[in-house]
Amino acid sequence: MKRELAGKNTQKPLQGWPSVEDLYVFISVARHDGFGRAAVELGQSPSYISKRIAILEKQLDTRLFFRTNRVMRLTPEGEQALEGARQVIEEMDSFLNNFQQWRGALTGEMTVGCSLGFGQDYLSDAISAFISLHPSLNIKLVLSDRQIDLMQSGTDVDIQVGDDLNDAYIARKLAANRRILCASAEYLQHHAPLHSLDGLIDHSCLIINEKHNTFGHWALTDGKQQVLCRLNSHYSSNSGKVILNWALKSHGIALRSAWDVAPYLASGELVHVLPQWYQEANIWAVYTQRTSESPRIKVFIDFLVQYFAKKSLSREWQA
Repeated sequence: MKRELAGKNTQKPLQGWPSVEDLYVFISVARHDGFGRAAVELGQSPSYISKRIAILEKQLDTRLFFRTNRVMRLTPEGEQALEGARQVIEEMDSFLNNFQQWRGALTGEMTVGCSLGFGQDYLSDAISAFISLHPSLNIKLVLSDRQIDLMQSGTDVDIQVGDDLNDAYIARKLAANRRILCASAEYLQHHAPLHSLDGLIDHSCLIINEKHNTFGHWALTDGKQQVLCRLNSHYSSNSGKVILNWALKSHGIALRSAWDVAPYLASGELVHVLPQWYQEANIWAVYTQRTSESPRIKVFIDFLVQYFAKKSLSREWQA
């Protein structure tokens, strides 16, 4: 005869335990400060998200959020619960990763961030090749030229162009790259000859205003000295593609990544100006200490290093 336990202090295994899914929903809601954007991220309805949070609050017997018509923020108990939820998700993620790696497969979720230009022109193809090797891994590629907080945005790894990196993160170099000065032959024919950096003040410089870069200045080097150039320009944009287009249409001198302008230099549509001067802008994989322990992040970054090396892009970019 089967013996059963009874009594108010006896509970069945897992009874009253929050589900991992509800903890994941909770983290998403906390990250986006609301049900709507969390619902979009998770592919669910806002009512479903609200229901899962209500169930989690009942199971934890605490209020996780202060809610008004306009504001939604974590309670002190919610702040504490968020740390615990992240720890549980990370440990579950590590368990699944290690198990699947033992079986020879990568599974789970991975969010990758990157700038629009490099993401569209190069990283999308690299991820396509990675997907072919690991079809069971769910990958979300988010392209934006805005500076992001990896923890707040839920980004596992951010592929960045440029050497101005956040010291709070871990960075691994994927490939070498430089930003170089270039202009169309037509523009150069109709403007004063340019023999030194001092001459830039007499030229129209096309400025890209992105992330946290200082507007109206170019920091350049010849490998021996660093020079901060004050620029004269009436034309600026937050889009690198726009700046490149304006350079091609003879509106001024642009400072763009070598990988971005290499085809136009080869065709003669653009001319490399003051080639001894450049700006270091290598390609980096940036991630947190938390994600550094993820096997799939390590496999992904190792793949990118090998992918770009095989493509010989580092040599092409150093025009």
